[in-house]
Amino acid sequence: MRKNYLFLLGTVTGVCLTLVVGGPLSPQWMAVAKAKVEGDVYSQLNLFGEVFERVRTDYVEKPDDSLLIEGAINGMITSLDPHSRYMNDAAWHEMQDTTKGEFGGLGIEVTMEDGLVKVVTPIDDTPASKAGILSGDFISQIDDENVQGLTLEQAVNKMKGPVDTQTKLTILRKGTDAPIFVNIKREIIQVKPVSYRTNGGDIGYIRISSFSEQTGDELKKAIADISKQIPAQGLAGYVLDLRNNPGGLLDQAVSVSSAFLARGEVVSTRGRRPEETQRFSAKGGDITKGKPLVVLINGGSASASEIVAGALHDHKRATLIGTRSFGKGSVQTIIPLGGGHGALALTTARYFTPSGHSIQAQGVVPDIEVLQDVPDDLKGRAEMKGEASMRGHLAAEGAEQTGSQSYVPPAEKDDKALAAAYNLLRGVSVNAGGPVSTATKATVPN
Repeated sequence: MRKNYLFLLGTVTGVCLTLVVGGPLSPQWMAVAKAKVEGDVYSQLNLFGEVFERVRTDYVEKPDDSLLIEGAINGMITSLDPHSRYMNDAAWHEMQDTTKGEFGGLGIEVTMEDGLVKVVTPIDDTPASKAGILSGDFISQIDDENVQGLTLEQAVNKMKGPVDTQTKLTILRKGTDAPIFVNIKREIIQVKPVSYRTNGGDIGYIRISSFSEQTGDELKKAIADISKQIPAQGLAGYVLDLRNNPGGLLDQAVSVSSAFLARGEVVSTRGRRPEETQRFSAKGGDITKGKPLVVLINGGSASASEIVAGALHDHKRATLIGTRSFGKGSVQTIIPLGGGHGALALTTARYFTPSGHSIQAQGVVPDIEVLQDVPDDLKGRAEMKGEASMRGHLAAEGAEQTGSQSYVPPAEKDDKALAAAYNLLRGVSVNAGGPVSTATKATVPN
């Protein structure tokens, strides 16, 4: 059954007691301990039932039983970590549409932080990006209704609506004293996960904005088209831009990595149960035939993006340029619930790069750090706090890292990280930690 679950990148509570005793624990003692734990659980469930009945019978107005249950489930799941959540049936169907790459709305990837909706990234060429919404913005009101007190699913549902209707967002932006009011017209969001172009006739530039069901296939088409436009002997290499890509489907991260790797492990996942420990290897062979590769990352590169960057880096297949990534190193399993009751997105495992490194709350560090020149009006909000700043996040296995620049200049001529990538592929020396120069030589793996 589990093999059919979608991995996004009864409940039993286990208690482990470590005791120093003179001999092994008897089976009778273990049975008593187990019974006590189970008794405690059932006692708590009885408490929940008592509270539920009190609310149903004594609350000032007759409550909706289904909303009470949904609220209780949301409270339980959101107490775990920032990425576990319950989706009712409507939200579950909407998520399925999203992973297929087409849905109605504004075109923003969001999370919840401190009771407000936080923008992870606006999706390219959507109403949100055209309206100037930026990574790191907080949405405090939707159509003049406060977001505080809503669940993430409720807030997202309020931003969705019929095509060509408008919604008003109140934006709080770091470094800006007054709220920003934005009116956005809803559209059918057809996410184009892969875009590409050739640069100067010798470099293939590929941007992946999300990891939806089409990403792997679209990447292969992009590489095939670039190889037609630029003869092999004239192709200096590829730039893979994963900046401000919030992630998506695990199998698509494996597919993208496989396009550049001849063989080897891409990622492993390790969970609480043995069956959650899995290894995913490259398949299909390097379709770029070993051409040099540079991967661009920044503070908005999360989850599946970090899997790809970590795999290509550990196999010495690519040079990473930019700033440290977001640090989301956990896997969410989508578990459909029966009876039309929606699904759980439950954190079930951590993922590890081929070298065994956990990215959780640490991120992927680039080989060459390149900081962008941030306009004065955006200074103070050009950094993404990252996973380590999220309340209730899974702890890192080492020192946690927070804060990394996520700004990408809208004009290519101002994009210092992209310029560094182009120069590196063309054999120009790049100064790690600074602008392109002739001071320090960095080599691109072949």
